[in-house]
Amino acid sequence: MEKNKNFLYGIGSLAFEDFTMGYIEKGSFDFGGTKPESVDIDAEQVPDAPVLTLLQKNGQIAPTFNLIQLNYENIAAVLGGKLVGTKPNYTGWEAPSDLVQKSGRWTINLVSGQIITIPNGTILASLAGKLTLTEVAKIECQLKVNKPADGSSPYTINDAPSTTPAGS
Repeated sequence: MEKNKNFLYGIGSLAFEDFTMGYIEKGSFDFGGTKPESVDIDAEQVPDAPVLTLLQKNGQIAPTFNLIQLNYENIAAVLGGKLVGTKPNYTGWEAPSDLVQKSGRWTINLVSGQIITIPNGTILASLAGKLTLTEVAKIECQLKVNKPADGSSPYTINDAPSTTPAGS
């Protein structure tokens, strides 16, 4: 299927550092965030519109999503804590007893062919949902986008590298 680079759509995968997260609940990913902030300067002589607008802050994203594939590694990836057993056959997970901050590089691979990269994101997450026979438990997540230590862009959107073999 030909990708149309005029649109951003579809979560192909979501990764924290080198760990690819499991399934994201359908319809739960939202860019969230805040709109740009500004201050209007009004003049007595000009009653119908501001004479100047001073920008105060750029708009920001703060993506939210629900992680629904709750194997023990996915739980530990967003909530911290301790895995029980040995890799790859973990048998449990223990919640952290101390405050946990999970920050680092996040990548969102889109079905439309782009990659959104957040070099310095902090995940806020909590176990949620209902334990019924008609839905699954989930981890509700919010990704706070922080300024990278090197002062670079807080997030980027780029074309994904081509997966077409050389010489095709």
